[in-house]
Amino acid sequence: MLMMLPAVATMASLYTTDFYQAILNWDAGILLWIQEFIRNDFLTPIMKAITMSVDGGIFWIVLSVILICIPKTRKTGMCSALALVFSVIICNVLLKNLFGRIRPYEVIDGLNLLVKAADDPSFPSGHTSASFAASVAMLLSSNKKSKPYAIAAVVYAFIVGFTRLYVGIHYPTDVICAAIIASAFAVPATYLGKMLYDKLAEVFRKKKEAKAVATEKDGSEK
Repeated sequence: MLMMLPAVATMASLYTTDFYQAILNWDAGILLWIQEFIRNDFLTPIMKAITMSVDGGIFWIVLSVILICIPKTRKTGMCSALALVFSVIICNVLLKNLFGRIRPYEVIDGLNLLVKAADDPSFPSGHTSASFAASVAMLLSSNKKSKPYAIAAVVYAFIVGFTRLYVGIHYPTDVICAAIIASAFAVPATYLGKMLYDKLAEVFRKKKEAKAVATEKDGSEK
């Protein structure tokens, strides 16, 4: 804990700089523009439903589990699941606590929050991080036949990111940085996921061969 104090002090000083104020003004301008010109009674329930589908990463967790359960997509599911683990550790545990950024609806005058207030820091967006981590890992580990579905997952990740701005719970920079960071660590997560899959596949293959040899031996002895 003591080792983190210099970093916390640095973050606190960052929020008083002219550079950060310029970023905040840019963020605020976009959020207020979305609130005034894009929010409407038709889109709001759709945006809220999409953003809530990723609460706790549930959409991507369920999708990863389904992919793991299907033999042909098991490798992709494992890569996606591992990327989600990276997302939790890097974005939710490390970066959120390091930056400790206050949510936009607590700072920007006139911004109305459309969902329940969050009790964790704002930067980076956890929903966006999970969405890009999982979908990019799916894209990187997909084959030619499954690539259109992986592309659709990436498109959904972009939509999720936008919903976080629409409902007023994140700054644009929270979402942009989360997408970039998650896409970056999805690469090593995919590599490790493929390697883990190949190792496990080899173990099960050897066990299956050993079982077949034992069965054949028992049959010949009888």
